[in-house]
Amino acid sequence: MNAFAEPLDLEATHRVRTVWISDLHLGTPGCQAAALLEFLRRVDCDTLYLVGDIIDGWQLKRSWYWPQSHNDVVQKILRKARKGTRVVFVPGNHDEFARRYVGHSFGGVEVVEDCVHVTADGRRLWVTHGDLFDGVVQCARWLAHLGDAAYEFTLRANRWFNVARARMGLPYWSLSRYLKLKVKRAVSYVGDFEAAVAREARRRGANGVVCGHIHHAEIRTIDGVLYCNDGDWVESLTALVELPDGRLEILDFAEAGRGPAADADQSRSSMAFKLL
Repeated sequence: MNAFAEPLDLEATHRVRTVWISDLHLGTPGCQAAALLEFLRRVDCDTLYLVGDIIDGWQLKRSWYWPQSHNDVVQKILRKARKGTRVVFVPGNHDEFARRYVGHSFGGVEVVEDCVHVTADGRRLWVTHGDLFDGVVQCARWLAHLGDAAYEFTLRANRWFNVARARMGLPYWSLSRYLKLKVKRAVSYVGDFEAAVAREARRRGANGVVCGHIHHAEIRTIDGVLYCNDGDWVESLTALVELPDGRLEILDFAEAGRGPAADADQSRSSMAFKLL
């Protein structure tokens, strides 16, 4: 994936056909709610897919954390639904409590187990969070919760590390993202996950799949199946979008310097995001 030569200015509102976001983890200190809210303000779409782990029920059970910025994100999503955007929520493992409400609609937000999206150019994309293809989540839930706690610790350490980097004028750098890309076992896990999801999409007769769960944004073809992961709003600050002609792109909000260590009061005129 290559970045376009010029970033898109977030002072303007940009129109796309479809947006997929996942792994917001509202209810945790790691959620980059301010950046997410700015993204939602500046991007309009016909359909918004919330592809799981929107609210982190695991973390909220351990310790309640819900600042006003997280409530603002929820209100913005509901406002989009009221104004005509179709909003579809596919629960993940962290917000699995919502799976009991599949088939219902709340404030204009449809709750579904999974679904198929048809692009403007006719491709059928299966939309799922992806946790059902994670052996740790399915077979050893205690290990998944242990890993989640360790991940949260890494994010806390990373926040302090990036405060120091920001004071030195250095850009945001994600320790957890670096480990995922460099540790051999983590790289193997990501590859196995992607292959498993793509196989299931093929079995269902879809041209491709859109998922989240592993916090690693990606668009690539696996054995003839289009694999798309929209990333997350904890580390990478990414979304998957469909342009009016059916093209799929990853929007990287952090690429323009709007990373988690950035000042929340930063002037909007300096914000931009890039198409990757």
